[in-house]
Amino acid sequence: MPSLEFNPLTLLLLQIAAVLLVSRSLGVVTQWIGQPLVIAEVLAGIVLGPSLLGWLWPEAMATLFPQQSMPALRMLSQVGLVLFMFLVGLEFDPRLLQGRARASVIISHSSIVVPFALGAVAGWWLYDAYAAEGVSYVSFVLFLGVAMSVTAFPVLARILSERNLLGSRVGALTMTCAAVDDVTAWCLLAFVVAVARAHGLEQALWTTVLALAYIALMLKVVRPFLGRLGMRVASREGLTSTVVALILLLLIASSTITEMIGIHALFGAFLFGAILPKEGRLAEMLAEKLEAVAVVLLLPLFFAYSGLRTEIGLLQTPAEWLVALGLIGVASLGKFGGSTLAARLTGMRWREASALGILMNTRGLMELIVLNIGLDLGVISPTVFTMLVVMALVTTFTTTPVLALVYPDRELARDRLAAPPETEVAGAAPFTAMVSLSHSDRGPGLALLAGALAAQRQARVYALHLRLPSDRPSAVLRDEQDADEGPLGAFLRQAGELALAVKPLSFVSAEPATDICRTARAKQASLVLLGAHKPLLLEGSFGGTVSEVLEQAPGTVGVLIDHGLTKIERVLVACAGSTADVEALRLAARIGAAPGVRITTLCVAPPGGGKNAEPCPACAAVPEVAAGMRTVEHASPAAAVLDEVRRGYDLVILGMHEDWGLSGSRFGFRRRTLAESPASILAVHSAEAGQISAGRSA
Repeated sequence: MPSLEFNPLTLLLLQIAAVLLVSRSLGVVTQWIGQPLVIAEVLAGIVLGPSLLGWLWPEAMATLFPQQSMPALRMLSQVGLVLFMFLVGLEFDPRLLQGRARASVIISHSSIVVPFALGAVAGWWLYDAYAAEGVSYVSFVLFLGVAMSVTAFPVLARILSERNLLGSRVGALTMTCAAVDDVTAWCLLAFVVAVARAHGLEQALWTTVLALAYIALMLKVVRPFLGRLGMRVASREGLTSTVVALILLLLIASSTITEMIGIHALFGAFLFGAILPKEGRLAEMLAEKLEAVAVVLLLPLFFAYSGLRTEIGLLQTPAEWLVALGLIGVASLGKFGGSTLAARLTGMRWREASALGILMNTRGLMELIVLNIGLDLGVISPTVFTMLVVMALVTTFTTTPVLALVYPDRELARDRLAAPPETEVAGAAPFTAMVSLSHSDRGPGLALLAGALAAQRQARVYALHLRLPSDRPSAVLRDEQDADEGPLGAFLRQAGELALAVKPLSFVSAEPATDICRTARAKQASLVLLGAHKPLLLEGSFGGTVSEVLEQAPGTVGVLIDHGLTKIERVLVACAGSTADVEALRLAARIGAAPGVRITTLCVAPPGGGKNAEPCPACAAVPEVAAGMRTVEHASPAAAVLDEVRRGYDLVILGMHEDWGLSGSRFGFRRRTLAESPASILAVHSAEAGQISAGRSA
C-alpha cells in the first residue's frame, strides 16, 4: 500500500476545508435566526480555536493547527484582507453623499468623536492593568479610541438589505454615514499605527509627511490614470486579463508602499479601491471577478486566524468579565448615543434616529481587522484582544433583534409602500394588475399580457422587481440607477411601445414570495402575474417562488408559460366545468375587450351527449365568452386543448387544475399540455376556487 504524504500544503488545504465547512454549517443556523453570515464566520474561528476545540480536544487542534503552520495561514489571510479592503474601497461611492451631505457629516462625525472620546477614557482607565509591556500610553489610549469608533460597512449593507431598509430614509442615511465613518476611521487608524510604529517624534512626523504625500500622489496622478483606463473598459469584454493584472499590480504596489511608510498595507488597499472611478462598469466588473475568491475563500481564513488568537479562557476572574461588559457598554453608549442624538438634531424622529444608532453600532468584520492590527503591533495584549472580540460579537449579534423591536415591520412597510393616493373612478375600484418580474426574457410577454388586460377598461398596472440581498451596497446602487437594464427595464420598454402606463416598484427581498403577496395586498391587486418557473430535474413549472406565491396569495394569480409570445390576437380559453375555470373565463373576457383580440371558448365535456347539453356552470357564470363557445367531447381534456391549439393561437388561458395537466404543486413532470403546446399558456389560479376545491375534497 503506498504511503500517504502529509506535507505543509496538504495541511493548509485541510485547514481551508475545515474553516469553510464549519463556517458554512454555522451560517445555516445564524441566517435561520436572522443573523448575518459574518457572525457564523467569527464563531467558526472561535470554535476551531483554543476557546472550544483546544479546550475540548487539544490534540485535534494541535494536529489541525500546529504552531508551525500559523505563519502560512496568517500570510494567506492577509492576502485575503488586502483584496477585501480593496473591495471595501470599491464600495465607497461618492453618490451616497448626494443630497445627504449635511446630515451625514454631522451624524458620522458625532458617531466617531463621541465613541473615540469614551474609548480614550477607557484606555486611560485600563492602561496600568491591561496594557502590554513596553506599549506607550499614547498608543494604547488612541488605539482604544479607534476600536470604539469602527462601524462594519459591509455587514451593515447585508443587514439593511435583509431588512429591506436600503430604500428607506433610515437605510440611505445610515449607509452614507457608515461610508464616511469608514474613511474617517481608517485615516485615524493609519495615524495610530504610524504613532505606534514610530520610534520618537521625528519618525512619527516623517511617517505623517510621507503618508500625506502618498495620498496626494494617488489623488493627482493615479486617479486620473484609472479614470482613463475605466473609459477604455467600456464593456465586460474590455476587462481583459491584462487589465486585471495591471490593476492587481497597482493594488499590490499601493499596499506595499503604505506598509513601507508605516501605516499598514490595508490602508493602501482601501485607498486604491476608494479612488478607482465608480462611473462606468470598471469597479463593478472588478468586484465581480474578485469578491468570490476574496470573500468566500480567503476571508474566512482571517476569521479562523482571529479565532485561533482569541482565548476566552484568558478572562478568568469576575473582574475581567466586568471589564469586558464595561467595554461593551462604552462602545454601545458611544456609537448608539452619539449617532442617535446627532440624527435627532438633524430632524429625524426618535424611532428613526434610534434605528440609525442601532445600525451604526454594528462592528463585525471591520472591528476584527482593527483588533488584529493592534495585536500584531503589540499595542493590545491577548486579554484585551479577547475582550474586544467579545464586544464586537455582542454589538453585531444584537443589531438585528434590537432593530426589529425599535423599527418593526409596520414602520418598514409604511416607508417602502407609501404612495400618493391613486386616482380611481367614482363608484368602482379599478382593476389592478401587479406583475412580478424575475428574468429579463419574461418581461416582454408579461407586458403584452398586462397591456391586453388594461386596454379597454380603467386599470392600474404595477411592475414589481425584487432583488436578492447583497453584501455590496454598490450592487443596490447599480440596480436602482440602471433602471433601463434587467427584468424591470425589459418590461418597461415593451410597456412603452404599447403606451401602457406602469408604476414600477423595486426593493431588496430575502423572502420573495412573502413580499410579493404582501405588496399585492398593500396595492389591492386584483391579479398577480408571474412568469413560470424554469424547471430543474423533476421540479415543475410552478415550483420555486411561483409555488410559494400560489400558496400564500390572497387573490387571483396568473402564471405565464411563455412559448414566444409576440402578439395577442387569437386567444383560446378552455373550460371543463370546474370552479377553477371561472376566473380563467373572466380574465379571457377582459382580454377579449382589447382591440383586435378574438376569443374562442372551448368547453370540453366527457363522451356521451356533451354537445347537446346546456353550457357548464363555469361558462354560464361568464356570459361574455359565450358568443364564441364551442363544445367538444373528449376523454382527455388536455388532449382536446392541444388538438384545438394546433389550429393556430397566440395564447391559451386555462384554470389551474388537473383536467388540463396543470398543478400548483412544487414537484411534478412537465405535463403534456405545457410541453407540447405551440402557444403560450396563461395558467390561472384562484384562491377562492382553491378553497372550494379543498373543502369539497375534505
